Amino acid sequence: MEKITSKYEAIFVVDGSLAEEAAAELIAKFKGIIEANATVEEVQDWGKKKLAYPINDIADGYYTLVHFTSAHDFPAELERNFNITDGILRALVVKVGE
Repeated sequence: MEKITSKYEAIFVVDGSLAEEAAAELIAKFKGIIEANATVEEVQDWGKKKLAYPINDIADGYYTLVHFTSAHDFPAELERNFNITDGILRALVVKVGE
């Protein structure tokens, strides 16, 4: 039986106080996790931007937006990984459409 899939988008903000190489490694790690478990449609690296308000005294962050299609159980696992990873300031995964 074929798994039911839906379209999602994930946006995550990596700690701007990290060294640029460390931030790039963390972004690549999550891109890899998504690519391994879903079909990636588009990735937008927005780069380092000032946060609307400081989070834990951090004023800047590296923003990344990923559009992907996956089975319904993967987004919850992805959010769990975002929440337990040091260096991720904020992350949000939402279902798009329907």
